[in-house]
Amino acid sequence: MVQQQIPVDNTAIFKQLWGITKELRQKIDARFELQPDPSTKDLQNYQAQVGAAHGSLNTFSGTEIDWLVHSWLREPNSGFCNMHLTIWLGSHIRVPHLAFAFATVPHLFFYIDYIARSDLFTDLDYLDRYYEPANERYLAFANDERFQQYISKTLYIRQVQSQTSLCYTSAVTEETIAALSSVAHEMIDRWLVWVDKAEAVPESERVALAERDLIIRRAIAERDPDNKVAVRLFGEQMTDKLVRSLWGGDRIIRNS
Repeated sequence: MVQQQIPVDNTAIFKQLWGITKELRQKIDARFELQPDPSTKDLQNYQAQVGAAHGSLNTFSGTEIDWLVHSWLREPNSGFCNMHLTIWLGSHIRVPHLAFAFATVPHLFFYIDYIARSDLFTDLDYLDRYYEPANERYLAFANDERFQQYISKTLYIRQVQSQTSLCYTSAVTEETIAALSSVAHEMIDRWLVWVDKAEAVPESERVALAERDLIIRRAIAERDPDNKVAVRLFGEQMTDKLVRSLWGGDRIIRNS
């Protein structure tokens, strides 16, 4: 999609989408205590050595959230932008992680999902508790002609998505942006209730859960097909640093 795009000014839509992520982030900050990780301080503002591409990547952690990424990347001359708000919980509870990704290429792209922390083939209680509530909304988007489901060519990216993930492209209109904002807030509000009501994971199971979480987080970051775009914009060395930051490879603060 990025290779096919034509030059377009995406400033207005970038501000709208980034504004949505900030609204979601405010709900996170109201519920959790977080501190920035010093490992990404120098990525708060970064730019390409050649060209207009630039971005910001900020990471945080706390007693309940193991790793949070809030980031954006823009190439204003082409209309491309990409932003993330991903929340990876600690191993004290087994509530799914929460992921938001919005982009313009230059049409609208978004991915919203609850990242499973149990085997959904066998843990039917987990499936019913955390994914059945999102199923109706998933079906509504599947039947909405304004949105076209996006299917990644990358096998692992398809593997890690839940069966209720919202991964779509659409035209950039007031209606589609409003629909995106509405469902994003719906997903995070539901998730926050789950966090508050979650049962504690037994101490004996927490190490294994944390190890599983880290494997998934690293694989998603390293196998993301958008990394090729970053290499073209920023070079391999900077891209490697950005990818490591997404999964916490250089993190300094550890809460467990």
